Amino acid sequence: MATVTESDTIAGVYLVDPVVHGDDRGFFVETYRRAWFPQGREMVQGNRGDRQAGAVVGLHYHLHQADYWYVPYGTARVVLHDLRVGSPTDGATLTLDLGRQPDGTHSHRGVFIPPGVAHGFAALTDMTITYLVDGYYNPADELGVAWDDPEIGADWGVADPILSDRDRKNPRRSEIEPRWRPHNGLRT
Repeated sequence: MATVTESDTIAGVYLVDPVVHGDDRGFFVETYRRAWFPQGREMVQGNRGDRQAGAVVGLHYHLHQADYWYVPYGTARVVLHDLRVGSPTDGATLTLDLGRQPDGTHSHRGVFIPPGVAHGFAALTDMTITYLVDGYYNPADELGVAWDDPEIGADWGVADPILSDRDRKNPRRSEIEPRWRPHNGLRT
């Protein structure tokens, strides 16, 4: 059974370290199980993204949607930042590497990201990310904050990031309109 641990940096973020079963043929790993997150909702959509080394995606956030991320190939530097007004960890930033580690092993760690926590990743190598979400795509719930906001202080691990136009235009944390600021415990 996987070890599921709440982050000591951002409340409501859970790190999952699954059991890996292997033999001469390869390995098997259970990457997600609904029962690991009793406070979460059913995941209803699965997505995959492939990125080249140096790409930065984010920081994005949702008022109503949770994500579960897993990196089966390559290495992603994940940055999470708590934007939730009233959260005990409002303003905290968590950085972790998912996928292949510097020693060549693969951690198989997954991360559960609740609504209101901004999330993004940098491709430290060519990589694949899979993510499950508990809501269907809703453009009205696709929000963002500047990836390079000094108040967030993210270490992306890339010198010359490749960004989308959308991510270049995201506002700084201090510029987010109050109606678009998430609040602790917001779930609808």
